[in-house]
Amino acid sequence: MKATRILIVLLLSAGTAWAQLPQCTAVPGWKQQGENRKFETDSLFEYMDGNSEGYFLYGFVSMKGITCSRGDLKLVFDVSTFKDHESAFGMFTGNLDTREPVLKIGGGGQITPRKAVFTKGVYYVEVAAEPEGEHSALLKDVVTRFEKSFEGATSAPPQFAWFPTDGIRPGFPRLVAQSVLGLRMLRRGYLAQYDTGKAFVVEEADEKAAIELFAKLKERFPETGQIAAGTGGFTATDRYLGRICMFRSGRRVAGWTNIAEGADPAKLASSIASKLR
Repeated sequence: MKATRILIVLLLSAGTAWAQLPQCTAVPGWKQQGENRKFETDSLFEYMDGNSEGYFLYGFVSMKGITCSRGDLKLVFDVSTFKDHESAFGMFTGNLDTREPVLKIGGGGQITPRKAVFTKGVYYVEVAAEPEGEHSALLKDVVTRFEKSFEGATSAPPQFAWFPTDGIRPGFPRLVAQSVLGLRMLRRGYLAQYDTGKAFVVEEADEKAAIELFAKLKERFPETGQIAAGTGGFTATDRYLGRICMFRSGRRVAGWTNIAEGADPAKLASSIASKLR
């Protein structure tokens, strides 16, 4: 559409003072609504209507934003910077709609009728369309081209290589910023969902901390058997997590929960242990 093609000029005309933001007035008919927005950790709360905690969990540094309007149509751009690539990617995967496909836009993107998101390098970008309606085509074209104005890694974090790719569900692995598997002792780690169960890896600061964590897990989940995976591999059963297998590899603690009937815990554990060496 001609209007969409013209809108792309807007996205590629970022000014130096507000890098990574479009210039609404670059396109006839479009204008900026309100002032440029800028938020840091002490000011994001009000803008996000109290939902800023999720950003902070992933290492939020700052956000820049701008709103462009043409008639009744508005595009609200919010560009968040995180402390590193892993954190920005974690914010992206942590907020995915698993019912929608993940697109190759930057490091990954997703489009819904009224919102588009993508990540690249240390950035997590959100573009919302108003009013309510089907804006998917416009949003996809906008973010596909907007992404080119950003620098940074487009590959997934190296931690993704810990997990088997066969049978993994869309939108996984994910960085869980706190309480992996709902366990407070598993403060931060990666989770992947499969038809055969959930796989997790938690990386501690050093091996001593991992040993202490693994000892707490063995106390929390009395073992029902042993497996030849990593160090101290064991199986257990839990009311909520179902069939479990866990092991330690250096400063990492890993395993599977909710293991499906018929699946071999030892084989599942080995599929990750072999990648953690």
